[in-house]
Amino acid sequence: MIDWRSIFFVIGALIACVSGIMLIPLAYELIFQEGNSWQFFLIPFFITCSIGILLALTNYQKTQIKLGIREAFLLTFMSWIACSFFSGLPFYWLSSDYTFTNALFESVSALTTTGFITLENIESIPRCLILWRAILQWLGGIGIIVMAITIFPVLRIGGMQLFRSEFSDRSEKILPRVSQIAAGILYAYSLFTILGCISLNFCGMEIFDAFCHAASAISTGGLSTKNTGLIVFDNPAIEFILMMLMIIGGSTLMLYIRLWQGDYESVIRDKQLKGYLTAIGISCLTFTLYIAFQGKALLESIRIGCFIAISTLTTTGFVLFNYMDCGPAVITLVFLMSFIGGSTGSTAGGIKIFRFQIIGTFIRNHLKQLRRPHGVFIPIYQGQKISDHLVASVFSFVGLYLVTIAVLAVLLSLTGLNFINSLSGAVASVSNIGMGIGKILGPMGNLGSIPLASKIFLMIGMILGRLELLTVVIFLSPSFWRR
Repeated sequence: MIDWRSIFFVIGALIACVSGIMLIPLAYELIFQEGNSWQFFLIPFFITCSIGILLALTNYQKTQIKLGIREAFLLTFMSWIACSFFSGLPFYWLSSDYTFTNALFESVSALTTTGFITLENIESIPRCLILWRAILQWLGGIGIIVMAITIFPVLRIGGMQLFRSEFSDRSEKILPRVSQIAAGILYAYSLFTILGCISLNFCGMEIFDAFCHAASAISTGGLSTKNTGLIVFDNPAIEFILMMLMIIGGSTLMLYIRLWQGDYESVIRDKQLKGYLTAIGISCLTFTLYIAFQGKALLESIRIGCFIAISTLTTTGFVLFNYMDCGPAVITLVFLMSFIGGSTGSTAGGIKIFRFQIIGTFIRNHLKQLRRPHGVFIPIYQGQKISDHLVASVFSFVGLYLVTIAVLAVLLSLTGLNFINSLSGAVASVSNIGMGIGKILGPMGNLGSIPLASKIFLMIGMILGRLELLTVVIFLSPSFWRR
């Protein structure tokens, strides 16, 4: 039987934490006295705090909470839904014309680190709301890292069981080691954010913009404080710092903790890190050469090519220029790279590098088997044997990923979006990249004007992509609900 009381207790505690975090932008507004914008958070704070505490108290148990596999699936999904709902309340108070659907969409976009926007004229919006949006991105980034390292391997989602022996508890209980691992991740994540903020401020960014962009880069969220993104800064030093933060955010954060502990060997031997850095190098070179052949100066080509490659591959979606003006080749590359994503245990979306490596290893072994039918070839990844079950899990995930995009694209087309916007929106939402192709979903686009149904489908896509699909799809299986 599912332990609903434990699930609702944890969700209540999370909701109460969200209300506590609302005090940060509220305090910012009161301290800097920019107007009456603190009112956007007052009522949402009391609503969120009251419901969170009430939910936690009514489901409190004296015994220690021990969540099983089914409870972990439900808690993972329900916690993201609940946090997205209550996090959207401050946006709803922005204007009488701003609907709750738009507010919820903005919240889901930030928490899933996707980066879609519905807010018009960002620079005219009270800073406390922009700060809140940056905080949501940051929290969504750290949240998915913890889940990817501690929960997803235990749940064996899409081949994540491969990392179970490295990062996770082998028992059927989820919670015992989460707090220990989460603490280390939080320290590293916070340190990189602070260093990024200080560096950006040193390079000329105002401290407010520096924090928001550092939080956005490390979480690979891609939301900016400016209407035209990073174009307004036009500063190579700022772009370089953001590229470093995006690369860090798109890599396995646990590796930096090992590096800090002096375990250099495991970091050097990490196959996924090598694949990730190789993919970045190849994509940077490809974009740079193409842009250079279009007539740009070499240094300018390197600057633009590397930034768009890193921003796309890490599924950040920062806007440095309108790549829609660069021709079909760049647009096609951006679209295809949106599927790849970063490393497991990172804030990036997409299919993830290690799954491509698993598929590549399987195909290579299969080709060897065709050449030598009687030979014995054991596929190995990171020193571990790749079982048939793990390969099936990875192929199932990739297949489901592509099917989800196809179904979502069809649903979006039924709401009135054209083919390009439907397909691009499906890929951008499920991959959590937040930028696609076209006037609406492109780098300079805004989704405020799209139909209500389109926003609902895109929110579903964002949450499905952020939670690795199977975490949600498993609820459709009748066997999940049976004892």
